Formats: sequence, structure tokens, C-alpha cells
Amino acid sequence: MSDMNIVCLDLEGVLVPEIWIAFAEATGIPELKRTTRDEPDYDKLMNFRLNILKEHGLGLKEIQDTIATIEPLEGAKEFLDSLREMTQVLILSDTFTQFAKPLMKRLGWPTIFCNTLEVAEDGTITGFRMRCEKSKYTTVRALQSIGFETIASGDSHNDLGMIQASRAGFLFKSTDAIKAEYPEIPAYETYDELLAAIKAVL
Repeated sequence: MSDMNIVCLDLEGVLVPEIWIAFAEATGIPELKRTTRDEPDYDKLMNFRLNILKEHGLGLKEIQDTIATIEPLEGAKEFLDSLREMTQVLILSDTFTQFAKPLMKRLGWPTIFCNTLEVAEDGTITGFRMRCEKSKYTTVRALQSIGFETIASGDSHNDLGMIQASRAGFLFKSTDAIKAEYPEIPAYETYDELLAAIKAVL
């Protein structure tokens, strides 16, 4: 087993429910159910979301209230604990620090690299700052440049770059459309399967 491995995992849809879908259900605004599974262009997706929040007079507090009710997916914390016993794990997410913190607490404080929201004093979300372009892919390449081998798993369009650039990559709880488009990427539905697949390549 090499100690030069880092497993890079997506957050939403893999370890916790999709935050925006939970918020769409809480507010009764179906348009907010669009995620990176539906829209590959993240900037376009976020600007679309921010416009809807503005229209409805919703801000950070309302989203954080919903996040306070979100529990990790069943078995996620146990999976993460088992994985962290075996190797280094890094969560790479296109979510925002203002959303992630309570979720990281429920997952036992794993390391997460994500983005940040620009928020006005009244709590209105005015914009967002991406950590870097193609953040997941760029981070995986950076880790490789300092001597690590990466193993990656995620469920959406924005995970494909890091999955394809890694020594091993897996789709997890992905959509039928993405699985059909990328039949060469092994796809799993349960944490036991994913854990076994990662263990086999460590």
C-alpha cells in the first residue's frame, strides 16, 4: 500500500444530500433543484441560482437554516471513517465554506477544499469566488505535481475532470445519463462497493 495516495471525494450527492435540492424543497422553488448533474457550466448554474434568490428575497441565513436540518447520507460517516483509516482523504467540492461547516462537523471534520460566497451585511448573497478554475481537476493535478497519486470519486459533470485525471476514478450514485456517456468509468451505488474498489487500488 503506497502512502503517497490521496482519495479525492465530491461532497454533495456522495456524502451529503444536494444542498440546493433540499433548499428547493424547503422553499417550494422547483427551479432551485437544478444541480451540476443537469448543468455542466457551474458559473451559469450559480448565476441562475443567485438571480432566483434575489427574486424571492432569500439570503444566506435561509439557506443555512435548511443546511442545519441536513444529515449526511446513511452510512457516509462510517464510510469516511473507514477510508481515513486506510489513506488520506480530501473532499473537493464546488460548494461554499458558508454552507460546508455544519456538514463537516457531522462528518467528523474531514478536510474540505471549496469556494466562498460574497455576502452583503444584510445577508444577501451578492456573488461567489471560485478557489481556482476547474477547481477539482486543478487540485488533483496540483496534488500529483507534489508527488501524490490521486483516486477520485463523484457523481456529477464537474467531477469528471478529477476522475479522468486520477490513477483510478469511480462514479458514485451518478445519473443514468452520465453513466451511459462514460461507460469506461466504473460506477457504484453503495459505500461498501466504493470502499472495496478504492481498497483494491490503494
